[in-house]
Amino acid sequence: PLRSWRMTRPLGLASKQQRQRYVTKVGKCQVNLGNIQEKKRFLSDIFTTIVDLKYRWFLFVFMMCYIVTWVAFGTIYFFDAWLRGDIDHIGDPEWKACIENVDNFISALLFSVESQRTIGYGSRIVTANCAEGVILLMAQSIIGSMIDALMVGCMFVKISRPKKRAQTLIFSKNCVISHRDEKLCLMFRIGDLRESHMVDAKIRAKLIKSRQTKEGEFIPLEQSELNLGYDTGEDRLFLVEPQIICHVINQRSPFWDMSAESLRREQFEIIIILEGIVEATGMTCQARTSYTEDEILWGYRFEPCMWLEKGAFRVDYSRFELTFEVQTPAASAKEMQEMAELQRRGRDVNVPVPVPVPGLGWSPPPL
Repeated sequence: PLRSWRMTRPLGLASKQQRQRYVTKVGKCQVNLGNIQEKKRFLSDIFTTIVDLKYRWFLFVFMMCYIVTWVAFGTIYFFDAWLRGDIDHIGDPEWKACIENVDNFISALLFSVESQRTIGYGSRIVTANCAEGVILLMAQSIIGSMIDALMVGCMFVKISRPKKRAQTLIFSKNCVISHRDEKLCLMFRIGDLRESHMVDAKIRAKLIKSRQTKEGEFIPLEQSELNLGYDTGEDRLFLVEPQIICHVINQRSPFWDMSAESLRREQFEIIIILEGIVEATGMTCQARTSYTEDEILWGYRFEPCMWLEKGAFRVDYSRFELTFEVQTPAASAKEMQEMAELQRRGRDVNVPVPVPVPGLGWSPPPL
């Protein structure tokens, strides 16, 4: 299936109109799983399977767990009363019934609901005249308690899942590339709209790009790590105000030899993953977004969106997406380093060196 899909629509040669995102801007992974043979694996983790259901199916399973047990035990109670002859002796004061006032299936169903939900209206009760009635009542009480524990646990986990918390964690719509501290950097901005902050927030990035090896093997959607300050601890955030996350384009960066011109010809996707602990619930939350090559602005920088106001810092989220153009060479970081090295050598020996021309590469040295 992978080979035929690759031949009909190669990832590395698809046009921009045909591009399929790996992760959407709101963080949804665009990967569909199919032809799963061993579906019984999902039943081995029934709790997670139920929690992962959509709400309409979750509520359906929730109701059916109770309705099935009520109907099942109601049927057993009615069948027991029919076998013992209790239904044929309704109103007989000398007859010792197993379950009093159960004369049809509806009354047996009501007794099942009253027993499992511990309602106990008092008109239908199990007597000591039969042992099977007591055993059935004990079994239903145990099964009902197990269903309550499972369903209430699933409902609590599903309602308190931190997926909605990720909607208040926002990312800038575009990445920018410009110089920071004399280094070419790829930057994007993140922010938290809530006043209750994320605890132990961490950020990481993945580059998704298809490639072909020297042996001719095609690797679709290969993942490589983008360093966001893991070695210096800058990937651990104190996210109380919008922050600009920076990836330094150096020799270890996949964008090392990528210029502004080659950027427009490339096809890749940058996945941003922000993780942290929700302060209110203590659960781990993950927010995701992605940037494609046409969402990267070369030679731009983010405008400030925070200033001091009456003894406190104020954040203006209306300026969160704003950028402004700055002077940035169109050459790659590798070419810039080579140029700087040539200039340094030229100063040492006092000879002219070539200079970069934006969009045209290198020009010959002046005579």
